[in-house]
Amino acid sequence: MTFSDAITNNITAKRSIFFLKMQIQIFNVPLADNGDCLSEMNRFLTGHKVLEVEQRFFQNEKGGCWSFCVRYLPAVNVSQTASKEKVDYKLVLSEADFSLFSRLREIRKQIAIADAVPAYAVFTDEELAGIAKLPIKDVETEHALSLMMTVKGIGEKKLEKYGKQMVEMLNVEMGHAQSQHSTPTASNT
Repeated sequence: MTFSDAITNNITAKRSIFFLKMQIQIFNVPLADNGDCLSEMNRFLTGHKVLEVEQRFFQNEKGGCWSFCVRYLPAVNVSQTASKEKVDYKLVLSEADFSLFSRLREIRKQIAIADAVPAYAVFTDEELAGIAKLPIKDVETEHALSLMMTVKGIGEKKLEKYGKQMVEMLNVEMGHAQSQHSTPTASNT
């Protein structure tokens, strides 16, 4: 099979799938319609992805009517297209990065509660995972903020509103965590 044959077969297969999904609906609107038939057709048109509409006028001994042939794609369930696959960040991130990611989620939750906004409005999990991969531990706040700007989805406004607060809370928590894990030395005993 040549390359052009493969392309042709692929295009033909896609067209076949497209035409299998395409459906047709016929609407007949009499000239003496009180508006009900036209309203029904308009409701249908607004609720579907319309590909093409053909119209013809027919007349017989009973009177005339417009006939509309509507080719459309069936409505797609929005929840199916909008949902992304869940990411298990424990599998994606290293152990150290996941630990930081978990801390960042807790901090995000505190910030969200304080601002009365959903947690994802502060930072999404994807953004937190990006932050967790950055070397922001033990760096100055301004440097940490400039590193956070490199994460996809984090812009100036989000950084201005939540970034500094996130870094400062993380530094406090990490300082607290470090003091808990430090062991007493011989001079302290």
